[in-house]
Amino acid sequence: MVDLNDKVIRGYLRSLVGDDGLKMIELMPEGDVTDEEIAAKTGVLLNTVRRTLFILYENKFAIVIRERDSNSGWLTYLWHLDFTDIEHQLMREKKKLLRNLKTRLEFEENNVFYVCPQGCVRLLFDEATETEFLCPMCGEDLVFYDNSRFVGALKKRVDALSSA
Repeated sequence: MVDLNDKVIRGYLRSLVGDDGLKMIELMPEGDVTDEEIAAKTGVLLNTVRRTLFILYENKFAIVIRERDSNSGWLTYLWHLDFTDIEHQLMREKKKLLRNLKTRLEFEENNVFYVCPQGCVRLLFDEATETEFLCPMCGEDLVFYDNSRFVGALKKRVDALSSA
């Protein structure tokens, strides 16, 4: 089973399935069980259990076995969790995050911004010239926005992820 006390794994799973989904994962019974059994044993609402199971299934963390009752013809879905691939999934997420941060950093470094002092908008220089440096929302004069602190924070985050 996965170490749910690891803050990275816990944070990742929480971002996927939310707090109720995380509770379901923590209290999930061993072996192949139905969604109704999971709901009964974990105290999580059946709709939340089903939503969580499908999210986990889409991310390859849940395995489902479909059985057909020979008498009634009803299908029964048996679920169990499999987190053997979570480290690989976390690495993919890290690479995707790093790629997005680098793209955002490049955008922030290569553009000049103007903002409304009332907080309505942040516009690129070209967009600000089109509005004659007036806020399109409230009509206030736009002012230059120094994004160097934000660029610094992005660089720090990129460096931290690159070295980890």
